[in-house]
Amino acid sequence: MARPRKFDEGRAVDAAMEAFWAAGYEATSTQDLCDATGLGRSSIYNTFKSKHDLFERALARYMEHKNAELAELLGSGSDSDSDTGTGTGTEADTPTARQMLRAVLQRIIDEEFTRHPDGRGCLVVNTAIEVSSHDPSVAATLERDYGVRLEMIRGVIESGQRDGDIASDKDARTLAHLLIASVGGIRVSARAGVGRAALEGVADATLAAF
Repeated sequence: MARPRKFDEGRAVDAAMEAFWAAGYEATSTQDLCDATGLGRSSIYNTFKSKHDLFERALARYMEHKNAELAELLGSGSDSDSDTGTGTGTEADTPTARQMLRAVLQRIIDEEFTRHPDGRGCLVVNTAIEVSSHDPSVAATLERDYGVRLEMIRGVIESGQRDGDIASDKDARTLAHLLIASVGGIRVSARAGVGRAALEGVADATLAAF
């Protein structure tokens, strides 16, 4: 009978996620993962098979967290009135589609300057830049994740078009691509030293296209 594991596998994945997020895939060594998770090399390899397998698990966990945050923003828009700066007196529990989308962009800006001022950015964006071009498995994971986010955003845009909040003559899928591209651009620009005020302007300009 297999011996029971004496550690919380989920916590180990979370700790590995933080290590990869901070340093990137290539720069994170097996010893770094041992230090982050508190596990020995044998435990890591017996449980996760390889550094690459653990990275894919960590990336999937990160995507799960971030997509849950996105779904919350698009479903409740609880931060929209305070974040957009363009409120029209709409009740906080009934935000417009435009307000919800602006709140998504605001969350990204706030993350770059407040939640993650160390400049580590987004694990998905970092992975797309560092790993995806030479790793088909990771590239496929990123493509699936992009599709999930695209459909969530497209649904909100179409709802806004039905309500008259977003121009009905625009293609909803194209606008969803635009929003995602703006998210990535904001993250990379922030890491390049672009200031908060400039990125707030980018967010407003993006929504102006809607």
